[in-house]
Amino acid sequence: MVEVTVTVEYKGKNYQTNVLVNRSAMEEEIFTAALNQVKEQWTPETTYR
Repeated sequence: MVEVTVTVEYKGKNYQTNVLVNRSAMEEEIFTAALNQVKEQWTPETTYR
């Protein structure tokens, strides 16, 4: 596993996040994991807990 820092755009803003992925992970898989992580963090149901 390696830690990768990724910048993704979500709802018109740029977010930088770290994801842990296998060394053999493809670029698209890394980007998808990062985007899902940002979406989960900034969804209204999760931000006000």
